[in-house]
Amino acid sequence: MAGRPRGIDDVVILRATAEVIGRVGPAGLTLAAVAREVGLVPGTLVQRFGSKRGLLVALAEQSVKDADATAARARAEHGTALDALAALVTEWLAPMAIPERFANHLAFLCLDLTDPQLHRHALAAHLAQRRAVERLLASAATAGELRAGTDTAALAGSVQAVTTGAGLTWALERSGTLAERVEYELRALLAPYATAPHTTAPHTTAPHTTAPHPDTPRHPEAPRHPDRPRTPEEA
Repeated sequence: MAGRPRGIDDVVILRATAEVIGRVGPAGLTLAAVAREVGLVPGTLVQRFGSKRGLLVALAEQSVKDADATAARARAEHGTALDALAALVTEWLAPMAIPERFANHLAFLCLDLTDPQLHRHALAAHLAQRRAVERLLASAATAGELRAGTDTAALAGSVQAVTTGAGLTWALERSGTLAERVEYELRALLAPYATAPHTTAPHTTAPHTTAPHPDTPRHPEAPRHPDRPRTPEEA
């Protein structure tokens, strides 16, 4: 005899888990909180995932699966691979679009770094995202969007490092939106490798920009930087 229908897919529950994480952080994440988010009873989540740890492991495993699907969708929806890459990294960071949510997700990353089992799954998700980035960069190179000889594998690592750092910098400075800051930093990173400068310029000027000091040399193709604290020399 077939079992009773599951009613709500695991993927829906895992997305709700990410939403609850952003709102309440590690201290507030419980099976009961996630169950309320999706309209289930906590016992249903216990049956499916076993425990809060099991739910977090499942969330990390889903992130691995989502990396390929999200990258493929971004590529299909954008005219160039570099535009698809910008859309991809901003989508990955979208759940952290306000500083408080960023802080809560960062707190969970700290758990991943100290718990061996959670670290293993978090690393797998991180590497899956790296592969997705590298595939888009390889596609950009094949299409002639990047200069010949660009080491797309090494550049993929730099993309992850720069976009992750951009998120933290944005959370501290709180200027503009997270998406604007990440896209700016990504395109600034890619500018030296791009064959067409206009393809790496931000689509819109970042808000609250600060004019450079008149004595500060700058590359003529460099995009303007979002607002930041002024140095004593610029004051």
